[in-house]
Amino acid sequence: MFSKILIANRGEIACRVIKTARKMGIKTVAVYSDADKDALHVEMADEAVHIGPPQAAQSYLIAEKIVEACKLTGAEAVHPGYGFLSERASFPKLLAEHGIVFIGPNPHAIDAMGDKIESKKAAAAAHVSTVPGYLGVLENGTEAAKIADEIGYPVMIKASAGGGGKGMRIAYSRDEVQDGFDRAKSEAKSSFGDDRVFVEKFIVDPRHIEIQVLGDKHGNVIYLGERECSIQRRNQKVVEEAPSPLLDEATRKKMGEQAVALAKAVGYDSAGTVEFVAGQDKSFYFLEMNTRLQVEHPVTELITGIDLVEQMIRVAAGEPLSITQDDVKLTGWAVESRIYAEDPYRNFLPSTGRLVRYRPPAEGKDGPITVRNDTGVYEGGEISIFYDPMIAKLVTHAPTRAIAIEAQADALDAFAIDGIGHNIPFLSALMSHPRWRDGRLSTGFIAEEYPDGFHARAPEGELVHTLSAVAAVIDHIHNARKRHISGQTSGVPVAFAKRRIVHLSAAEETLSTACEVEAVDGGYKVQIFDADGTAGHTHLLRSTWKPGDVVWTGTIDADQVAVQVRTIPNGYLLAHRGIATKARVYTELSASLAALMPKKETAGGGKELLCPMPGLVVSIAVTPGQEVKNGEILAIVEAMKMENVLRAERDGVIKAVHAKAGDSLAVDAVILEFA
Repeated sequence: MFSKILIANRGEIACRVIKTARKMGIKTVAVYSDADKDALHVEMADEAVHIGPPQAAQSYLIAEKIVEACKLTGAEAVHPGYGFLSERASFPKLLAEHGIVFIGPNPHAIDAMGDKIESKKAAAAAHVSTVPGYLGVLENGTEAAKIADEIGYPVMIKASAGGGGKGMRIAYSRDEVQDGFDRAKSEAKSSFGDDRVFVEKFIVDPRHIEIQVLGDKHGNVIYLGERECSIQRRNQKVVEEAPSPLLDEATRKKMGEQAVALAKAVGYDSAGTVEFVAGQDKSFYFLEMNTRLQVEHPVTELITGIDLVEQMIRVAAGEPLSITQDDVKLTGWAVESRIYAEDPYRNFLPSTGRLVRYRPPAEGKDGPITVRNDTGVYEGGEISIFYDPMIAKLVTHAPTRAIAIEAQADALDAFAIDGIGHNIPFLSALMSHPRWRDGRLSTGFIAEEYPDGFHARAPEGELVHTLSAVAAVIDHIHNARKRHISGQTSGVPVAFAKRRIVHLSAAEETLSTACEVEAVDGGYKVQIFDADGTAGHTHLLRSTWKPGDVVWTGTIDADQVAVQVRTIPNGYLLAHRGIATKARVYTELSASLAALMPKKETAGGGKELLCPMPGLVVSIAVTPGQEVKNGEILAIVEAMKMENVLRAERDGVIKAVHAKAGDSLAVDAVILEFA
């Protein structure tokens, strides 16, 4: 076994590998760029080596620098994580030349499976079901359109060396093929240094299901069940689960055996993933093979009890698999949410900056529920523009899918992040979505269910009483604290009105709830009054919450509840289950006066195109004096390895252009002005 390994990666996956290596008694070496000098993986490793500037192309993607770091530290093996050099066959070849072991598959397997075009040819030869398409490399958009016409729409234009949703575009017509080809080719060149793209039939209403395989250097290959990864946005996975709610045991076995056959055909000898696109009728077709550890591997680990990183290390050291196919048992259900630095209220635009607050829920096992949080960040750390926007992967495991989803919703409600935009409100709302809970999934789920983008849910039903009760108790605690500080709780008793009116904001209206709060042994009794003033339900709230806490965690009657709390002028911003509402607590007199206050009108604009996120200008498509039509491309801005096309939202004339290709812009920087 190795005594020291180097992790040629960063962020949460580097931290993840370090944890297992530490458990195995193996020392670790981290590598880092200028942007990552204070990163968590650098702190966790036994040693760390600086490898260059922030840009990945000048640091994490230079294989020679990894070799130098190994020689400097005496590392015997390298774990590549995912992304960066993990699927480049030249990397393990270079390591081998210097006597360093690659903790991953052999170069032949990477060559055969890492290239999407060649992998489809290999899959067809191994009698694996494949998607209809053209497997040649496309030279230009005109050729792509001709092939798409022959295959039939819609089609997927995809980077041959792609992954993680980069270099992928769906085209529903000939007009969309050219732009999709250009964007896929450009993103592929930027992200992978390889701009080859191909085209294949896009399966309508598809599901994305993948099989985890594990092989050794002695010819043994097994599969560890499947993962459903259908909840995607812009071809990037957002939520994953294991097993899939679609598959039955017979289909699972058939997919697994095909995945093993393909892996054996190329001599696969590590952890890898065979991805399939599946129809709602359980038909399935080979999509690609990822010759590395997947981002979503924790859900497989939780339902199988198998540490995939440990298995990769043992296989790389030459050990045969200690697990047979009969040993693999799927137990319970696991759900993973990818927490990204992106603003769901602004069409999920990337968000960068400092993590002013980072308070994940407690990890570990509580009864039948397990909570796991894989992360590479810490409170006070920086989310950089140079890398993937992932903050953490929150995973819950429980005996059933319904319980795992409920546990995930609770954990998301308890996850506090401030300082940057993040997608927790969206993930929290998704966990309550009826279609998600029913398992009626497809890769088009987000686009279909949120066609106009994501907007915070409005309080409704019992949640109105839940949030009103929490707001009333918080206000009661704040008032008691103020009286104590001012000395009103000593000396002559002062009478205070018990009745409170809680106003919750909900879109264009205000939801009003009358209640009374009374401190009782170990908690607070909240009496809710009906609209006619008669006493309604009474709830008992118990919590250790105190002023300054950003999450109210406790019980309401017998239910465990977590509510995000932020203080705002004259009230609180509450977030729970995807709901974001402003709560203001009044006396009856102040509530009547508040109703008389005029509403503020917001000023309109629209004469400028502002940069929606910190990013690098790839191109400007217009010039001063040019007439533009609604939907026409104005500029392309790259942020966190994704190209974002900015289009005109109305017809107009360009008055002035203030940015050029290559400029690095801050959020809301003016790109151009309209006349």
